[in-house]
Amino acid sequence: QVQLVESGGDSVQAGGSLRLSCTASGSILAVDAMGWYRHTPRNPVGEREIVAHITTGGFRNYADAVRGRFTISRGNAKNTIYLQMNELKPEDSGSYYCNLLEYEGATPVALWPWGQGTQVTVSP
Repeated sequence: QVQLVESGGDSVQAGGSLRLSCTASGSILAVDAMGWYRHTPRNPVGEREIVAHITTGGFRNYADAVRGRFTISRGNAKNTIYLQMNELKPEDSGSYYCNLLEYEGATPVALWPWGQGTQVTVSP
């Protein structure tokens, strides 16, 4: 089993910044990548949209809505990633989750049950 712990969420005003952290622990075998997802009020219940992912080789990919504002990175500790979020907008508000990923073709697929997530609230 793998445990996913996210932190760093907060309430900020539009234009502000936050840095989210994620640590995965447990019985982790080799994975293709790690990534950040979010659930916002625009998503159906239980559906998360991928925000950014980073491969073991360091290749980064971003959703169009966040490209240029968010940066995903790996920590020095194994299975740790961060999400630096700048120029936050109210539509970025939601619960943010991380996961270990594998790729089915070019599509990242989350491997493990979700953690508790961390809440981001951006006020106008």
